[in-house]
Amino acid sequence: MNTFFILEAGNLTIAAFFFLIAVIVATRPFVRASVKKAIFMFVTGFFTFIIGGHYYITSERMTSVKVAFTEGKEVICENRMHRKAAQGIVISQKTSWRLDGDEFVNPDYNRGFHAARCIVKTKAVFNLEK
Repeated sequence: MNTFFILEAGNLTIAAFFFLIAVIVATRPFVRASVKKAIFMFVTGFFTFIIGGHYYITSERMTSVKVAFTEGKEVICENRMHRKAAQGIVISQKTSWRLDGDEFVNPDYNRGFHAARCIVKTKAVFNLEK
């Protein structure tokens, strides 16, 4: 459950903001009681579905990334530290990376990469070089 709040903190904040707006709109004196109920049900249902779906997709991808890494495959992680050159970094066991919980760590790097920001590297389908 702790992972849920880590992964979805931004989305939960956005949902809380929109729920606050719904509360302000629904509590106006000119809004009928049936509409108030519909507003709250719609906002709550919509954000529950969206955030729950995002968490499910992200956690499934994290699982597939961690399994692929333990099988020796390469993983590409988003590199937010260096935005000028490559946007991603290739991680594999061959290059001294290890999995520590949900994070990839390496003694040569001063920071780790969370598995939620990684994908499994696949081979290119097309050869663009001639």
